[in-house]
Amino acid sequence: MFAFARKSPARLRWVERLTDWTRERFNLSREAAISVSEIVCPLPGCPPLETVVTFWIADRCYRFKVFKSLAEVAPDDVPYAWLKEALAVCEDFDCGCC
Repeated sequence: MFAFARKSPARLRWVERLTDWTRERFNLSREAAISVSEIVCPLPGCPPLETVVTFWIADRCYRFKVFKSLAEVAPDDVPYAWLKEALAVCEDFDCGCC
């Protein structure tokens, strides 16, 4: 049952929608890799679901989280392009949660 829910047509549309918003906001090429994940946060005080977006430009990795389910994410939840460098992830980065 859960595997079906994860691959539902609605979920795929939400992933495509957020991928498009991210690509547009950061002016990413069609070839740029973008990963969209919805995860359960087991830590106390975390929202039950959060959406994590990771994208790569050349050899650099960037990541941001939205503390909402994938279905609830809106265009205004995607960070502004001028924040891109603040989203850069160091090679040895380990957030301990995902």
